[in-house]
Amino acid sequence: MASRSEALHGLLMELMRTLGALQAQLTPAGSTLSVSQIFALHELDTDVPLSQRELAERLNLEKSSVSRLAAELEDRGLLVRERDPANRRVYRLRLTARGRAMHAALGSSLHPYYERWVARMTPDEVEALLAGLSAFVRAIRAAPPGRPGP
Repeated sequence: MASRSEALHGLLMELMRTLGALQAQLTPAGSTLSVSQIFALHELDTDVPLSQRELAERLNLEKSSVSRLAAELEDRGLLVRERDPANRRVYRLRLTARGRAMHAALGSSLHPYYERWVARMTPDEVEALLAGLSAFVRAIRAAPPGRPGP
């Protein structure tokens, strides 16, 4: 019999495989965004531009990776990098109208899937999933990988 951690590992692997197989269907036609780029669009779709350092912290990526990611998104016309007037060494990242439209299209493409999946679950299962995922995210944030312990 598998331990709870082994069962969780198996379920997470299956979830990632299943979502990975859906990735081409979930992204709007003609877009070839990486998962990191999709998460960056989500984080940057705010009224206040983020610094590259702030985005790196939110995405849990190295600053150099975010610099490359921002350059790629800028090349695609999805964001602009602007010098911070208060600190010229800092770039502020802001989505363009095209970037906001891409983020909205990504969200729109996902919600019908969520609705269909949730419709196949009982209300109790949906509540348990929401509570369980919230607790799981909280536990991960409290003890990120590399820091084992209670």
